[in-house]
Amino acid sequence: MHETAEEAKAETEQMLKVYADFCENDLAIPVIKGRKTDKEKFAGAEATYTIEAMMHDGKALQSGTSHYFGDGFAKAFNVTFQGRDNSICHPFQTSWGMSTRIIGGIIMTHGDDNGLVLPPAVAPIQVIILPIAMHKPGVLEKANELKERLKKNFRVKVDDSDQSPGWKFAQYEMKGVPLRLEIGPKDIEKGQCVLVRRSDREKVFVSLDNLEAAIEEQLEEVRKGIYEKALARRESMTYPAANLDELKEIADNKPGFIKAMWCGDEACEEKLKEVAGVSSRCMPFEQEHLGDTCICCGKPAKSMVYWGKAY
Repeated sequence: MHETAEEAKAETEQMLKVYADFCENDLAIPVIKGRKTDKEKFAGAEATYTIEAMMHDGKALQSGTSHYFGDGFAKAFNVTFQGRDNSICHPFQTSWGMSTRIIGGIIMTHGDDNGLVLPPAVAPIQVIILPIAMHKPGVLEKANELKERLKKNFRVKVDDSDQSPGWKFAQYEMKGVPLRLEIGPKDIEKGQCVLVRRSDREKVFVSLDNLEAAIEEQLEEVRKGIYEKALARRESMTYPAANLDELKEIADNKPGFIKAMWCGDEACEEKLKEVAGVSSRCMPFEQEHLGDTCICCGKPAKSMVYWGKAY
């Protein structure tokens, strides 16, 4: 709650930036930041801001929202406080949140046919250590030694079960562990180990003397790689539309986002949903000029809007 509208609005915008930063830098999910239309905003709010992400199938996921309520709810429920000038005031309120749906967002953005692909920042296990030929002298001991060394900086586990290496590879790929560390007799002799990234299965040989730095570097490669892959997919599945027929053709045949101009009239928004089955996802902060008229009615356009089908 805030004493002035300016303070409340600033908090609303700041929290959206926090959510966007978390999605992009920690979860490696690219998002579009923007404002919801009046039809799609939170009931009773003066403004709703959103971050929209695209899933594998081209559908949108509203991944976090921040609402500015003004003082309407405070007046409706007679919420008051004593202001800085000692007068009785109704506070200006905000509401913001990111729900557990973002867990589904991680799975649907990064997962592949072999299972999960987890961003390193939130992976329960960041590095799985797999001793190869572990019953040979010194191998299991070395694996556990590496675990003790690495656990100071990373979330790490040793799998010392009797399952075959191939079974273990598939198991931890399915669980989405970002990095696999393989250590065997020959590696120990050479003072090295093998690191394998879950995101692209790229294999690198690294010196044990430089292991912490190498793991840090490879985890960042995983994060950067899955972010860039998701961003490239979103860009390749986002289409501009110049008229209603073109928008309907895209909506019927190409999963993804559609960028089109809008006059601001809710009737046009309703018609697009009826005709093409799409809803407005947001009016992005980064506006593009795709024309001067509304894609639906031909009246002067006020905003470029992202349209799409959503969960």
